[in-house]
Amino acid sequence: MAEEQKKPRRPVDPNSAKYKLGQIAAKAYSDAAEAKERGELVGWCSSNFPVEIPETLGLYVVYPENQAAAIAARGHGEEMCQISEEDGYSNDICAYARISLAYAKVKDSNGGQEMPQPDFLLCCNNICNCMIKWYENLSRELNIPLFMIDIPFNPDYEVSKAEIAYVKAQFLDCIHKLEEFTGKKWSDEKYEEVRELSGRSSRAWLRATAKACYTPSPFNGFDLLNHMAVMVTARGKKEAAEAMELLEKEYEENHQKGESTFRVEEKYRIMFEGIACWPWLRVTSTGLKSRGINMVTTIYADAFGFIYDDFDDMCRAYAQVPNAINLEKARDKRVKLCKDNHVEGLLVHTNRSCKLWSGFMYEMSRQIGSECNIPVVSFDGDQADPRNFSEAQYDTRVQGLTEIMEANKEAK
Repeated sequence: MAEEQKKPRRPVDPNSAKYKLGQIAAKAYSDAAEAKERGELVGWCSSNFPVEIPETLGLYVVYPENQAAAIAARGHGEEMCQISEEDGYSNDICAYARISLAYAKVKDSNGGQEMPQPDFLLCCNNICNCMIKWYENLSRELNIPLFMIDIPFNPDYEVSKAEIAYVKAQFLDCIHKLEEFTGKKWSDEKYEEVRELSGRSSRAWLRATAKACYTPSPFNGFDLLNHMAVMVTARGKKEAAEAMELLEKEYEENHQKGESTFRVEEKYRIMFEGIACWPWLRVTSTGLKSRGINMVTTIYADAFGFIYDDFDDMCRAYAQVPNAINLEKARDKRVKLCKDNHVEGLLVHTNRSCKLWSGFMYEMSRQIGSECNIPVVSFDGDQADPRNFSEAQYDTRVQGLTEIMEANKEAK
């Protein structure tokens, strides 16, 4: 086991990127709550919906997936899931969906994470098709409009002109309908401002996550899971761009000073695949940290770095997020991350809430392991329902992964 440095915990520096990013994430909720109190319309939005649309229109939106993760991380996932199950929703559907549907009903997270009730819904299915039924049910139960964007799974390696045209038509139709419903007006000038800021945020974020190429990494990979929230909710805002640029600078400074937010000796480097197990985040993090294993990269961090030149290019970018692309391209993106960041093992979370994805991931994991010549280990769990996680199983799988990586080191 790696020995943790005996340093007292210090309060977070208010001038640090960590503090600023935390404040930005919290402000998304408080701004929406204040807007609701003023009588403005507030929306609930899926995480890969084009944030440029509500940002340009000046709409306040909050994100049920982020809220569900926060509720689960603070220990209230099971009770919220049970509320939905008592209403007839199956235990087999997404735990985020069950938590969100429960919150829409009871309007109280019991200290998990509060957010204002919606007046409209924004949904994009480039994450998964469960999103469609989740948001359709919210729309019916709350009797509010749903603005839906369909981005089909792309069986080809690149995005075709036909798919860009299809996606663009929906973006434009959604903008028009939101203008009619909210009374807000689209401004090309404002869009260019948002596009520029989103690009700044994305480039800084991708440069920051790429600092894991250093050995040892200047950051603990679990930091990425927390900072990712700002890329979901606020990447089109000036304060987000500035905070991400500060994060990039801090990681480079850590490297130059031989420091890291990973507080133990970095013995092994892995890629983590799948959504974090939020109710068990401390357990999963400690299980790696205690063995000197740093999770240096994950596809879902880089997934929210959107870089594009114009409106059409933005449509292309949203059509090639990780869950909307074919196996070959999805594999190649992960292989590049593994090679760029000197990854020695792949730890796969087989998420109960994502059964179809899990089947897809089995074959992709095998190919990644073969291409990178690294061991692959998986464990069963769930992103928000704590009933579907075995601490003993997780520890056994991580121990097995450690032993293989250690043997590989000794063999070199």
